[in-house]
Amino acid sequence: MVAANRELPASGYALEVDGRLKAEFATRDGARAGGKELKKRFPTLQIRIYDAQKNALEEI
Repeated sequence: MVAANRELPASGYALEVDGRLKAEFATRDGARAGGKELKKRFPTLQIRIYDAQKNALEEI
């Protein structure tokens, strides 16, 4: 089975979980809330927020 590659969003924010893009959000607050919820439930995951405008990743 081959996993589908998700491309980086052109705008907004995305959650990167263990090196793979999993969800897209329109706002930074939404992405941060989603990331914090995942981190609370699964503390060992590496979760980062991708900011399309700045082309940068932020660790949670």
